[in-house]
Amino acid sequence: MNVNVELLIQHGNKVFSPAVQEGITWSTERKGCPGQLSFKVVKDDVLDFTEGDAVRLKVNGANVFYGFIFKKKRDKQQIITVTAYDQLRYLKNKDTYVYENKTAGELIQMIAADFQMQTGFIEDTGFKIASRVEENTSLFDMIQNALDLTLQNQKYMYVMYDDFGKVTLKGLDNMRLNLLIDEETGENFDYTSSIDDNTYNRIKLTYDNDKTGTREVYIAQDSNNMNTWGVLQHFDTLQEGENGQAKADALLSLYNKKTRNLSIKNAFGDVRVRAGSMVVVMLDLGDVKVKNLMLVEKCKHEFNESQHLMTLTLRGGEFIA
Repeated sequence: MNVNVELLIQHGNKVFSPAVQEGITWSTERKGCPGQLSFKVVKDDVLDFTEGDAVRLKVNGANVFYGFIFKKKRDKQQIITVTAYDQLRYLKNKDTYVYENKTAGELIQMIAADFQMQTGFIEDTGFKIASRVEENTSLFDMIQNALDLTLQNQKYMYVMYDDFGKVTLKGLDNMRLNLLIDEETGENFDYTSSIDDNTYNRIKLTYDNDKTGTREVYIAQDSNNMNTWGVLQHFDTLQEGENGQAKADALLSLYNKKTRNLSIKNAFGDVRVRAGSMVVVMLDLGDVKVKNLMLVEKCKHEFNESQHLMTLTLRGGEFIA
């Protein structure tokens, strides 16, 4: 099957369609990273571009990537290796924000406006964060903290990504794809199970109450798993206005389980799939059979003239990336 790839670079008021070598790579991660596009072009007398120029990628007519060149590397054959990022790259900026009574979506819109970023569909996350101080923190971390607080209190996950030049926020229900990953569509997989990372059977949260002069302690635990695995404790402090016991219970339900890591290698490519997408997985992994929706934590697409493959890191149920 031929893959029709259109890659354009805009330099000022000129638009170039460069001679691109085989092997364009588009990578996304669910949190903390911008989308990245990597490709190699042949320098000729006409092609002229520089850092900051816009790049647009379409595959078989579908909008895939819109971003900006951040890095160029050249060799003596005049092959230029280009690295471009979508506008989430600007969320690496650090700043200080103090905000009250905002949802995660409202925070994203405020930050986007302050840093001249374009926004698209921003879903209403419903949960208002009473007050929050973010001191000398990356914008990525500020937004992720708000999304984590929403997840802990709502038990529902939202995904932020750049949709062809617009910052977008959607709940997982709106990230589902009608796509099956099985033995036929995925060439190989790596699978690990563990209680070593992100597994906790005891949650301890504290809050220093200035009004009463006391330290309030909230604990949620699973005695059965503590007997089986030993005590695996997660400790954190609370901010004013947070419901300590409800948060402890929610964290226990999130983390009181084995983590299972699953990555699929060289699956048939589908440009709809990105970090944050939900796909159907049906695989026999040996000690467990998977037959459910899974969340894509990381996604790497590789485009060649006659082939489009993707590598996925997945989580879902007991699977965590």
